[in-house]
Amino acid sequence: TDSNAAVLAANPSDEEGITVLGSTIVLKKFSDHPIYGAGITNHLVSGRWLCGGASNAGGAVLKNFFNPEEIEELSNQINPDYKTGLRLRPLPFKGERFPIDDPYLEPVLTPRPTSDALYLQALLEGLAEIELKGWEKLRELGMTPPKKIISIGAGAKNLIWKKIREKIIQIPIRISKKPPAVGVAMIAMKAIYKNK
Repeated sequence: TDSNAAVLAANPSDEEGITVLGSTIVLKKFSDHPIYGAGITNHLVSGRWLCGGASNAGGAVLKNFFNPEEIEELSNQINPDYKTGLRLRPLPFKGERFPIDDPYLEPVLTPRPTSDALYLQALLEGLAEIELKGWEKLRELGMTPPKKIISIGAGAKNLIWKKIREKIIQIPIRISKKPPAVGVAMIAMKAIYKNK
């Protein structure tokens, strides 16, 4: 998959997890064994198990309220040191697959404050809470928790979101800017050398 290729491009160590911040939030980490549970995926990639899950929540829900230019401008108005106190569940529609497997789970998108910057912050906090619960779920299912997280995808460029996530998840985060094509090239290179 494109997200697996992006993981390979980021070249994570065994202690690092990957969060793909695209239209959905995808969590992945290499494991020495498959992880089993509702909403969990396991891929054997270059001889190692790449396990994780994908939420229905992600950048797509932000686009329901703001365009990319507005997100960038409003992000600059956010102070990530102070939480909004709002408890949003920013799903784009009813139903979730991971970290909660519930086809009837309702989005929580209100109350909406008058400040657009405050509302964006509350949405970003809600997404970070979903990411936190995702890593907690993987740990409950037997995955060794990551000591660091590598962020990839369009949402990884938002440094304010990164700071919000670090405060909520309590794990250091770094950003990988390598495109998925690098991961595909790495697989091709290994195949070429293996067949020589």
